[in-house]
Amino acid sequence: MSELLVEVTRGPLVESRHFGDIAVVDREGRLLGAVGDPHRLTYARSAAKPFQAIPLIESGAADAFGLTSQEIAVACASHSGEEIHEDTVSRLLAKAGVDEGCLRCGVHAPYHAASHEALLRAGKQVRAIHNNCSGKHAGMLALAKYLGADLETYLDPDHPVQRRIFETISTLAGIRQEDIVRAVDGCSAPVFGLPLDRIALMYAKLASASGPSPLEQAMIRIYDAMSAHPQLVAGTDRFCTALIQAGGGRWIGKAGAEGVYGVAIRTLGVGIAVKVDDGNARAAYPAVVEVLSQLGALTAADHASLESFWHPVLRNHQAKEVGRIQPRFALRSAPA
Repeated sequence: MSELLVEVTRGPLVESRHFGDIAVVDREGRLLGAVGDPHRLTYARSAAKPFQAIPLIESGAADAFGLTSQEIAVACASHSGEEIHEDTVSRLLAKAGVDEGCLRCGVHAPYHAASHEALLRAGKQVRAIHNNCSGKHAGMLALAKYLGADLETYLDPDHPVQRRIFETISTLAGIRQEDIVRAVDGCSAPVFGLPLDRIALMYAKLASASGPSPLEQAMIRIYDAMSAHPQLVAGTDRFCTALIQAGGGRWIGKAGAEGVYGVAIRTLGVGIAVKVDDGNARAAYPAVVEVLSQLGALTAADHASLESFWHPVLRNHQAKEVGRIQPRFALRSAPA
């Protein structure tokens, strides 16, 4: 059911093709546009992070610990492990009174090469705080501390923190918990398998959040935090950061592993979910910008600022242009 999303050309030939699926929905779950199968089941991966952070705010934990919008943004991040990310996660943990050693996300080198090099030159070790998911885990630990729950087992599916997150995902996706597929993410936290249009629905609700309820207020704060601090959501030269910066509050976006991407467009009140079959982000990013363009959300300035992600140029080792990555799909409207 998947359809062609992106072609990779070299000279006159198409060298590679990426297939996938796209869903665009409104807050009521109405399908507004699609490519391929908008109902395909897929893991949300890190595109779920803004929603995994909701219980941190909705419970009162964020206010109890005095968390700023910067710390809320990093709790939603897949960050690059730069100094700004390390410092912000450290502050979140310190405010909650949780030791860095409690992080159970695992260790990998910072995505940002210069930051990794700086660590090595300084003779410092790569730590769990440099993991791209450390902000999410710090938020989970802060919630566990606020609830008086065990810090050692905060990733267990039956832990109070994970039960609250699972309930939030179920509520926003409009799916019974027993119908959500659960597995383990790269950072050892639970990951959620959902129909693509339900991932888009969660983003539509994030885009259109309003009203006084704790859930709606939590979503407003998360949207505003990510919008205000795009550098904390990803980092230098990262697509999420560039996309959110270009939006200037009109939209936010969040990548997930294996070619998943979610976008909340506040000006339209809609959500977008993209899944690339082969999991390659080089196809997801052009597809996301193309969807925004086809929805009429982009100005001429937006097109220019996102051009390098929309139609990336392929260069060889002498920096010569040898090819392009081009979106090749048209959104179809949902049947009336």
